[in-house]
Amino acid sequence: MAEYLNQLNDTQRQAVETTEGPVLVLAGAGTGKTRVLTTRFAHILLSGKAYPNQILAVTFTNKASKEMSERIAQLIERPVEGLWLGSFHKICAKMLRMHAELVGLASNFTILDTDDQLRLIKQIIPAYGIDTKTTPPQLILGTIQFWKDKGYTPENLSLTERNNSEKAQIATIYTEYQKRLQQINACDFGDLMLHMLTIFNQHSEILHKYQRYFRYILVDEYQDTNTIQYLWLRLLAQKSDMPANICCVGDDDQSIYSWRGAEITNILRFEQDFPGATLIRLENNYRSTPEILGAASGLIQMNTQRLGKTLRAANSTLQGEKVTISSVWDSDDEARLICEQIIKLHQEGYRYGDMAILMRTGSQTRPFEERMIALGLPYKIIGGVRFYERAEIRDVIAYMRVVAQPADDLALERIINVPRRGVGPAALQKIHQIRRELTIPLSDAVDYLLIHQGLKGKIFNELTQLMNHFDQTRKKIEQDGHINAIEYLLDICGYMDMWKHDPAPDATGRLENIKELFHAMAEFPTLLEFLEHISLIMDNDELSGDDKINLMTLHAAKGLEFNTVFLPGWEEGLFPSQRTMDESGNNGLEEERRLAYVGITRAKQRLFISHAANRQLYGSWQTSIPSRFIEEIPNQFTKIVSYFKQSQSYNAQQNRFKEHRYSQQSTLTHSTAYEGSKSTSIKKPYTPPKTKSIPVGSRVFHQKFGYGIVTGVEQNKLEIQFDKSGIKNVIDSFVTLES
Repeated sequence: MAEYLNQLNDTQRQAVETTEGPVLVLAGAGTGKTRVLTTRFAHILLSGKAYPNQILAVTFTNKASKEMSERIAQLIERPVEGLWLGSFHKICAKMLRMHAELVGLASNFTILDTDDQLRLIKQIIPAYGIDTKTTPPQLILGTIQFWKDKGYTPENLSLTERNNSEKAQIATIYTEYQKRLQQINACDFGDLMLHMLTIFNQHSEILHKYQRYFRYILVDEYQDTNTIQYLWLRLLAQKSDMPANICCVGDDDQSIYSWRGAEITNILRFEQDFPGATLIRLENNYRSTPEILGAASGLIQMNTQRLGKTLRAANSTLQGEKVTISSVWDSDDEARLICEQIIKLHQEGYRYGDMAILMRTGSQTRPFEERMIALGLPYKIIGGVRFYERAEIRDVIAYMRVVAQPADDLALERIINVPRRGVGPAALQKIHQIRRELTIPLSDAVDYLLIHQGLKGKIFNELTQLMNHFDQTRKKIEQDGHINAIEYLLDICGYMDMWKHDPAPDATGRLENIKELFHAMAEFPTLLEFLEHISLIMDNDELSGDDKINLMTLHAAKGLEFNTVFLPGWEEGLFPSQRTMDESGNNGLEEERRLAYVGITRAKQRLFISHAANRQLYGSWQTSIPSRFIEEIPNQFTKIVSYFKQSQSYNAQQNRFKEHRYSQQSTLTHSTAYEGSKSTSIKKPYTPPKTKSIPVGSRVFHQKFGYGIVTGVEQNKLEIQFDKSGIKNVIDSFVTLES
């Protein structure tokens, strides 16, 4: 047996060696998913079943594809080149450049980012008399992207969407938006897949070519696929004359992205899509302690939308700490408690970087930031402004795009007056008027006005120089390479001097960012390849670096692991999110539970869950009860402790909450000193807050949902049939009896 197979457990080896026919690998958290994928790829190569370019491997991030490529190279002990390995968008971009003419594009098309897409939408909507207050450009763009994720072109939009009065105008704008993209030889992220789906559906010979070409298909994180990704994969895999050698790896219990289009049903119906498929469950976890896994498995078993598996610790003899569930008075106390626990662990020799605070919403970070600043604790918030989204970087990239693609109107418009060249709104309007009348790119409209003296004075001189600079740079690329050419362009057009003479304190940092951009360019042989890379990049590199505590949302934490994890804010309404449950009902609740499962399974050695009796959210205080998820975790894996802070007056805190109309009596135990004290264990279950004793049949009023009739009562939670909003579950303190 090959050495690389000896390193796998029995189920991992089965997933690697079952190469023929459709295979679904249910890979639980920490069960070696990446090892299985990379070893399967290497096994297909080493066993002579296919050449490297006959395997299609699709991932969700560039970081994941890079890691896979490096591991495959190690396994086969030689460099791997010519692989069809990358994210959905990267693979489709590669395909589309070979078939762009079939959808009216040239092969050197530009890929627009969100900012440019929004600016294009803003250019289009004035002609349709749309009130941007009621229908903002962001909503229009979001609707268009939603349609693209569903596989809808302007021509095949469903009647439901077209007949919707609110979306009828957006459908018209969608048609014009696609025409404008074609005119400037560009596409957005959604188009990369939509165009390829269109080509596959309209040109069967091209689809059959790729079906024959790819003998094996590997898909990572299949539970996160949306509709168009599912349709694209199914077309490639379902061959009429050959077996469907597709292997999808995923975890239905970690499907947490429905808000961005992910469809959990894709993984749940795999065996229906591919009859006779082999289902393999990876359940041996190499990450977490038995206690943490017991808590996670007990919680997720409450879901019904799952294929089912149970995580087991690979080394069940290792006993860890029980999951600590802490109750505190308010969110400030919660931050204080967690920071003190972090300090204690650090004093015991644990790194800050091995600890993470994972929150349901970003708004929960405030008390933690304030406390950490006060204590001098190093921390970083994951998910801030990314490098390529910074203003100065976007400017430089716009310059590059105009050089690479003269018809890129949006890029030229961004930098035509940066630095200032006297091109104000009137001049820009004149340029756009010529563009529309002659149906030419913006750069050609500038040249037309310069030739026919449509622009005079400073604008004439400045734009003449700018257009000449672009022409010189294109020639310089051929002579001196793209890096030297772009450096020359930024210097000669005055962009670098603009920041050098800027008195703002962050100007120096902006110059350093631009220098860093040129370092990144050095890794790519051509300007076009670099521009495509930064358009497709989806990785977040903020986790590397100094030893700092990690603060992030639960969604941002997926795929990561830490020795110690803190999960604050486990309260009804916050987690599970009341808004999610109101909008999606039981489906929303089950996704919230999967999100809790993801949070628990990020922890390797220690896990702390906490909830507060009172929390300040969006500027107001709210009373709360423990999350139902706490009750769903099996008792044998948890220990419950209660803390109460005596450093402030209890009466003062009561008065504060009365001012915010929260007069409910807290049921937390107030007997233990908080500062410097040991916790007191509570052996009995939590006691819910006192209720308003609202009986079934009462007519009540809710500020958001209006009037309704109480149809069910469980402690202080009410089921209400609202007159206009249907059935909702709300806490009784948020309703009043009709007088």
